[in-house]
Amino acid sequence: MDGAGPEPHLFVVFGATGDLMQRKLLPVLHRLGTGGRWPAGSLVLGVARRPMDDAAFRAMAVGSLGSDPSHPPASARAFCDATLYYQSVPDETAASFAQLRARIERLEREHGLRGNRIFYLALPLEAFGPTLTGLGDAGLHAGPGWTRVVVEKPFGRDLASAEALNRIALRYFDEKQIFRIDHYLGKETVQNLMVFRFANMFIESLWNRERIDAVEITVAESLGVEGRAPYYEASGALRDMVQNHVTQILTLVAMEPPATRDEDSIRNEKVKVLQSVVPLAGDDVVRGQYAAGAIAGSPVRGYREEPGVAPGSSTETFVALRLRIANWRWQGVPFYVRTGKRMPAKSTRVVLTFKAPPVTFFQTAQEYRANPDRISILIQPDEGFELAFEVKVPGRELRVQTHRMKFHYADVFGELPDGYETLLIDVMLGDSTLFVRADEVEASWRLYDPILRNPPPLLPYPAGSWGPDAAQALIAAWGHRWFLE
Repeated sequence: MDGAGPEPHLFVVFGATGDLMQRKLLPVLHRLGTGGRWPAGSLVLGVARRPMDDAAFRAMAVGSLGSDPSHPPASARAFCDATLYYQSVPDETAASFAQLRARIERLEREHGLRGNRIFYLALPLEAFGPTLTGLGDAGLHAGPGWTRVVVEKPFGRDLASAEALNRIALRYFDEKQIFRIDHYLGKETVQNLMVFRFANMFIESLWNRERIDAVEITVAESLGVEGRAPYYEASGALRDMVQNHVTQILTLVAMEPPATRDEDSIRNEKVKVLQSVVPLAGDDVVRGQYAAGAIAGSPVRGYREEPGVAPGSSTETFVALRLRIANWRWQGVPFYVRTGKRMPAKSTRVVLTFKAPPVTFFQTAQEYRANPDRISILIQPDEGFELAFEVKVPGRELRVQTHRMKFHYADVFGELPDGYETLLIDVMLGDSTLFVRADEVEASWRLYDPILRNPPPLLPYPAGSWGPDAAQALIAAWGHRWFLE
């Protein structure tokens, strides 16, 4: 921190033969290495159950990187040969973790490392607790240098399991050592929400109940479950997207200005938002599941016809919520949230709709009708901002049209870094600003736990649509409509 680069360390990845390591972490680590941001002398130790030696693990990694032309084979081979090692941990016994500790200490001696360690848990949820316990019991929670542990989502399945997992983690590690990762927080446009709000006085002066009529958060995916049916069947949209990604966006949109830029000040304000949300009632929630339909003109099957999905599955692939935040800034302003699979387009955006003028003559005839002004924060795929406002169409007759002022990151800065890239650097620096604190994850689960225990009916919607008709009715009842269609 304070401008210094990351210190050399041993980066230990549990689940090193899994999809997340091969598809996400390895490419990011390679980019950091070839881009000069990987601390000199640092090593990666892959850990998994599968028996394998260093050479076989490196060959697997080179093969994974070779599937992407942005990772040249010679560069990938050089990075893997110089950086990657492997240790099999066949089970969660004390003996296996003792062998892991011995291998860690041997690598550090052989390569002159000072004992700084990152343990990255790229594992299924059920393995988090035993792995944290194994690390703690083996004494790997406190080494000669600093020690940090990164836990992937989902952090728990409900409030009780999240609380239990926090108890295990905090039994061995201090909160400052624990990095609960949500890759959405690594996206530049998500981080820029604070800059957009708090560095632009005219924006912040409008960001309240006096000027804002409603806030919409949409996270839409055109893909289906794409071979992840076993995970998704046990998760669903509420656990997979709403409790983490969508809620993180909500807190950044609604939070008060933090007193300082330090990590706890920012995370304190995010927790306050969650504590101010009015408990959800049954009629505040719509659950849906995609049926057969078409995406971009091509037919696709319904969720229950996907391989690995139970024929009578009650797992939701769509959720829409109507939220109220009972604080001074947002009292009376509805927050509408929706996320779903097999929707017409991939899009993540926040739309803030301004209130109409108290008196206007532009509503007296259809040709004069003015739409409300809106700010759209585009998180993906076309990262940027748009301001929608009304203009007069040239000519003698008075006609009004909506036009947009647009800012897109790609036009100014080119390609943006991957969210994982940003977050891994922060872990190496020990900066937990963009990571979720224990009380924050529990506050989020506390909000949605009643819905998990008593879910509303599951409604079908055709693939390629924007969800069940009830999602539109949910916000129409309060005088609004979704703006993404």
